Amino acid sequence: MVGLIGKKRGMTQLFNEKGELIPVTVIETGPCTVVQMKTPATDGYAALQLGFGEQKPQRVSKAYREHCLKAQKGVFRVLREFRASGDAAYQVGQQIRLEDVFKVGDRIDVSGTTKGRGFTGVIKRHGFAGFPGSHGTHEYFRHGGSIGNRSFPGRVFKGRRMAGQSGNTRVTIQNLEVIAIRPDDNVLLRGAVPGATGGLLTVAKSVKGGKR
Repeated sequence: MVGLIGKKRGMTQLFNEKGELIPVTVIETGPCTVVQMKTPATDGYAALQLGFGEQKPQRVSKAYREHCLKAQKGVFRVLREFRASGDAAYQVGQQIRLEDVFKVGDRIDVSGTTKGRGFTGVIKRHGFAGFPGSHGTHEYFRHGGSIGNRSFPGRVFKGRRMAGQSGNTRVTIQNLEVIAIRPDDNVLLRGAVPGATGGLLTVAKSVKGGKR
């Protein structure tokens, strides 16, 4: 197993043995329930589908409801899939807790959806500097400037940074350190993670590993 589903609870701070202040994020991680097991023989790869949170049965489709009820733990708010080794000994309906997957000192990756900020300009969205406030600048202070030439290339290149929708995107923060694990399924990570308080997160073991 390489990960769990969690919910962001907010940020706080701790002091370590050296007296250094460490900003941490509190994430309610698990317990997650095994809803489906995928094997190389049936699906071509080994993975576990986990369920997290509670959802009213009347608010989901019949197919989704019947799929969740196979685990005999009710209907889950969200399902996520995590790769697992082929010899992983898990069963449908089994609960996986935080201490079964992570320990203090581990490096993990956290994925979530950032806060949506609506339609924003290039200064807020991309960090552009803007134009001078004087020296002849006329009604052109927060614009993006030139976006290309006339004859060549005669078009605007794809990927040009412009104003548009900011935030509300899937972001992964890599190599966060597990500072503490609390018995009530809360894990404390060094630094910040994407999304607002109460947002859903995916917490997985670090792909790159090592030190930041």
